[in-house]
Amino acid sequence: MNTEENKALEAEAECCESFQVHSDMVEAVRCHMPEDELLDSISDTFKVFGDKTRIKILYVLHTCELCVCDIAQLLDMNQSAISHQLRVLKQAKLIKSRREGKSVFYSLDDSHVRMILSMGMEHAKEQIL
Repeated sequence: MNTEENKALEAEAECCESFQVHSDMVEAVRCHMPEDELLDSISDTFKVFGDKTRIKILYVLHTCELCVCDIAQLLDMNQSAISHQLRVLKQAKLIKSRREGKSVFYSLDDSHVRMILSMGMEHAKEQIL
């Protein structure tokens, strides 16, 4: 078996050698499964995290509240591109904004977003090391 075949086998999920359903455990889990609507909402939220630019924006907002100009400067991008991503993040309720004079400042929406981002960073660091 060559190296590529070994990698392919390792990547596959392991399966039971015989099919035996543990009905008591299946039923215990089934009665606690969330409704599809909630699962769809969770899935949609995690899709928003699937973009590197949005992750960068969330990371800088994890540090402090910033305006569009600040974020654009930090990420070396134009304000239009940043504004588009901020709109996506705001629609997903991951960030919030407040106006101060002619500036609009953005911050993470709540502690849940901060926690998800922190845990994601921690998990990613474990994968790298």
